[in-house]
Amino acid sequence: MDLQVLPLAVTMMAGPQIVAAVVLVTTARPVRVCLGFLLGVAIATVAGVVLARGIFALLGQAFAPGSSSDRGVAAVIVQLVLVGLLALVAVKNVVKRRTVEPPKWLGSLMEASPRKALMTGLLIILLMPSDIAVMLAVGANLEQHGAGWTAALPFVAATVFIAALPLLLYLVFGDRARRAMPRLREWLTTHSWVVNAAACLIFIVLILAP
Repeated sequence: MDLQVLPLAVTMMAGPQIVAAVVLVTTARPVRVCLGFLLGVAIATVAGVVLARGIFALLGQAFAPGSSSDRGVAAVIVQLVLVGLLALVAVKNVVKRRTVEPPKWLGSLMEASPRKALMTGLLIILLMPSDIAVMLAVGANLEQHGAGWTAALPFVAATVFIAALPLLLYLVFGDRARRAMPRLREWLTTHSWVVNAAACLIFIVLILAP
């Protein structure tokens, strides 16, 4: 797997994903709740990468069963399609920045249990369009290089590490970090369009980089 794929872990957690991680640190049981969330993120990311790898393996066999170069071309075409979709998402976030509101489910996380945090971690990865696009790109990269899904474990680890940053800050700085989290949450919520657009642009640059 190309090392340039690793920074895509940043886009996996950009937007409501990292806001959810910040919100969970402010709950009554932050450590247990955040660990449940991280477990959900890890399971969902592994499942998504495995599924994406399988999809591109099937596409490669269907359209170019005997030619690795043709499979590489097919992967590049898919990546370019993803670039177009992400560009549209970025433009949409900028155009509608004054009317964008945070998802209502974020507020419910204040009372989340470890089980609910686990389900949130699963769904926030598997149902988020930007995360689906990233995992498809990772799957295309694995297929292009003939690598198994285990080659994406560094990407999975990087995604979980970024998701764990709010918890790590809490463990290191204690109540000071916890008191700062609501302000960070408010900023991320009101500037979600910036985070989402920036994540899309980063992803586009990484895809198009030689």
